Amino acid sequence: MNDRPRVAAVVLAAGMSTRMGNNKLLADIHGQPLVRRVVGSIEASAARPIVVVTGHDDELVGAALRGTEAAIVHNPAYRDGLSTSLRAGISVLTECDAAIILLGDMPAISPFVIDKMIAAYEPKKRNAICVAASRGRRGNPVLFDRAFFPELQTISGDIGAREIIRMHWPLVCEVDVDDDGPLIDLDTPEELEQFLRRP
Repeated sequence: MNDRPRVAAVVLAAGMSTRMGNNKLLADIHGQPLVRRVVGSIEASAARPIVVVTGHDDELVGAALRGTEAAIVHNPAYRDGLSTSLRAGISVLTECDAAIILLGDMPAISPFVIDKMIAAYEPKKRNAICVAASRGRRGNPVLFDRAFFPELQTISGDIGAREIIRMHWPLVCEVDVDDDGPLIDLDTPEELEQFLRRP
């Protein structure tokens, strides 16, 4: 009998990339689109199923993910903020114990980080929300036990789930990793260029 929890992955990939000037999710990161790189890391991890929520340029983002394991969910309300994409992704999850929420613009999240978060998830030991951290600084992704799905469906605007994390701090586990992946997202051309120069 397999007692391992089933943890789904939800990738938020619906934004308009206003600070980048073009769709950052399609930016070439060492030979592949950024969003495909993120999904590739999830595919190499234990998280299943994989759901990608699209919005802006949904056809192009979908094409970039062709051939991956990702199921695409389109969010027509993507202009109303990140929370709408989070709700759209959570709404399609059925048979899973938890979900790890990833941002589509974080190219340095490795399969190791995802699997370390899944290993830390133990709701019976009060580790019901797991937040990735680097050297004590919280970042992304964040894993939520299924018990929080109804609350995730009620948030609005562009703030994500920070308030839910704050309200349930006794159940929050920080998962510190040995790299800065949880803190790196690409919002501007300068950040993209800097990332591409990394060794």
